[in-house]
Amino acid sequence: MLARIQELGVTLAPRLIEIRRHIHSHPELSGQEHQTAAYVAGVLAFCGIRATEGVGKTGVIGELKGSSNESRWLAIRTDMDALPIQERTNLEFASKNQGVMHACGHDIHTTVGLGTAMILSQLEEKLSGHVRFLFQPAEEIAQGARWMIADGVMKDVEAILGLHVFPTIPGGSVGIRHGALTAAADDLELIVMGESGHGARPHEAIDAIWIASQIITTLQQAISRTQNPLRPVVLTIGQISGGRASNVIADRVKLSGTVRSLHPETHEKLPAWIEQIVASVCQTYGAKYELNYKRGVPGVQNDPKLTQLLEAAALEALGRSQVQILPEPSLGAEDFSMYLEHAPGTMFRLGVGLKDQPNYPLHHPQFEVDESAIITGVVTLAYATWQYWKQN
Repeated sequence: MLARIQELGVTLAPRLIEIRRHIHSHPELSGQEHQTAAYVAGVLAFCGIRATEGVGKTGVIGELKGSSNESRWLAIRTDMDALPIQERTNLEFASKNQGVMHACGHDIHTTVGLGTAMILSQLEEKLSGHVRFLFQPAEEIAQGARWMIADGVMKDVEAILGLHVFPTIPGGSVGIRHGALTAAADDLELIVMGESGHGARPHEAIDAIWIASQIITTLQQAISRTQNPLRPVVLTIGQISGGRASNVIADRVKLSGTVRSLHPETHEKLPAWIEQIVASVCQTYGAKYELNYKRGVPGVQNDPKLTQLLEAAALEALGRSQVQILPEPSLGAEDFSMYLEHAPGTMFRLGVGLKDQPNYPLHHPQFEVDESAIITGVVTLAYATWQYWKQN
């Protein structure tokens, strides 16, 4: 079966590169993936796969039924949205949408999902179970998975597979991570309220800017002294605004940031820990505050059994030299984790690193990929799917 999947992958390679370049040229922002969705549905329908649009607002599902009469599904999730970035790659198929770019590789993800569907549709009679392809919108704003789940895409799903490109892994290779893959990501918004006054007489006012700076410094210092260094926490204040004039002490400052953590126990305690520090600093200097801590997405915790299955399939399909075991998780976030609240799953890293060329990071306006990665991803997913149903 592996030889058959690899043969189909080679045959499909030119078509898949065409698909990827079309999607790359026509990127759409989160929640606006109307043309991408229509294109994906058209490719699925051409392969004889039942496609449904408008799932999760602008998402698409494709359903491929195997020979089983049981309602058991394996899901494969790929995402479709792009970023508000002006592309600077000079590729012939660069983005035609001003200020929008596939700088996170979701064009590759979508193409790999389609390629996997195209191969498995030709093996349909050999699959004992069903496969549901989830083409998800709005991953970049961490909403698409919620929308898809709310529309019932996880009904009868007993396991789910996913992938994400990684430019530090060379094209043709994959990275397998056992355990935690990504971090939980939360958002915070803090308003510090003091009392304004003349810039020359700070003792007559309550300086919200200075107090905000004390909060930021105290939080960063407290992480190293009160949090377990083996359970990392990253707190970044990315926006700060306040003040009305250079000679007027500010009475109001707004701070916005992100909080990342890997361990569920730490994640659970962070809101109370942050508020305790904010309250203490504000009380010391006579300020008031409003803190809005918003839970985002949990971390991706790869299921042990599925990760072992995926690793074994990748080793057999690609060879040991093309399979990396990743020693560390990422503090990036992925709303793939939302699906894991409904079924076990695993996500792998798809290497897209270029040879003899600069490898720009994700979300960079010059981000490029090795397109040979498409077939690597397709063969890995298709063979892992076949092995899953063979074993289950």
